[in-house]
Amino acid sequence: MSLKGSLRYKAYVTRSEWFCASHRLNSNLLSVEENAAVFGQCNNPNGHGHNYKVEVTVKADVDPLTGMAINISELKQYIQTVIASLDHKCLDLDVAFFKNHTSTTENLTVYIWNQLIECMPKPDILYEVTVHETEKNAVTYRGEVNAGEE
Repeated sequence: MSLKGSLRYKAYVTRSEWFCASHRLNSNLLSVEENAAVFGQCNNPNGHGHNYKVEVTVKADVDPLTGMAINISELKQYIQTVIASLDHKCLDLDVAFFKNHTSTTENLTVYIWNQLIECMPKPDILYEVTVHETEKNAVTYRGEVNAGEE
């Protein structure tokens, strides 16, 4: 079967980038005692840091002329544009979104998704964002929201 045939192929392309940031897990909706109970040592008043790994996956047709679903250099630039505002920052103090949202990896992943949507010329190809907080913990988001909550 020829790649130049009438069939269009979809590919999932993933790019990984890294950034460092600090944060403190603390919810404005909980008391001091509740925050300590829920977040434990991650509620340390002085915060703590992570070397985050971000994986961004796009799903797109493979262009029969270039053989690419996306130019990986472009995907790299989109990701770097977003993480530039996070790298070597205190998420809770330096990123406006986290003034009203607890800086969990779940919320960070949604934040990165939303920022990518804003900077990508074809946001409909964004398939998945995964943020690794540690080697053992990661969160994946695919743009899904609960009905009636958009």
